[in-house]
Amino acid sequence: MSAEASEPARKGPGRRPAIEVDAAASRITPYIRALNLTARTVVRSLTRVRIEGRLDRIPQEGPLIVAANHLSNADGPVIAGWLTSALGRRIHWLGKREMYGFPLASIALPPVSIHPVDREGADVEAFRLAERILAAGNVLVLFPEGTRSPTGGLQRPRDGLALLALRTGAPILPVGLAGTERLWPRGTFPRVGGRIVLRVGEPFRVADVLGTAARDRRAAKGLATEIIMRRIAAVLPPAYRGAYAEPDEGAADEAPTLPPEEPSPED
Repeated sequence: MSAEASEPARKGPGRRPAIEVDAAASRITPYIRALNLTARTVVRSLTRVRIEGRLDRIPQEGPLIVAANHLSNADGPVIAGWLTSALGRRIHWLGKREMYGFPLASIALPPVSIHPVDREGADVEAFRLAERILAAGNVLVLFPEGTRSPTGGLQRPRDGLALLALRTGAPILPVGLAGTERLWPRGTFPRVGGRIVLRVGEPFRVADVLGTAARDRRAAKGLATEIIMRRIAAVLPPAYRGAYAEPDEGAADEAPTLPPEEPSPED
């Protein structure tokens, strides 16, 4: 069952356009393929990229939340450029509303499913939109930290992602990024050199990990947030784990490292 949704019109820059979230919104269009090819070409011209993890375990259908750490403006292009083909379907994003204030943004962004949200407070419309995206069986990328980490380490997030996962039952795919902050540091232009690793963890459902603890909604939200962030930390090099540097036995995974100097087959 699919549902088409649209948001009410708003005046002025950053007006939220009609949003398509039905089953057809999973299709990878030629426009998206071209943008992803461009992203890979540009990033590879600046740095080396290595993809790690079990890409064969990524769910190919049904709702999916891709939860990643956030280091740089390069995170989105890297995820889109390398994971879209592995997912086999379009990725949906919740982006800051300010992006729609740039010239031609209202034309270029909707076709790649970048949906504007208000970062100044709890955007109830954005949460409901995220629910509809997942209810239609689509892929949604979220950065639980909400903004780029100023230190490179994982920051403590709000509970929005945990609540979304609990309410929708959508599986979560933890993704760890390392090195993108050196490619595109905050407040500067992209730089040549360095290396990037993107590591994909095992998909999981929060309710399955919580078990009977999920019955207490208030406690479950905090526990779910901790579980999600620990799973992301598990696919990050130790230096990037930040507030989640202490090991978590329930989310144990072989610690990744930054790519070696020699090119890898994934480059």
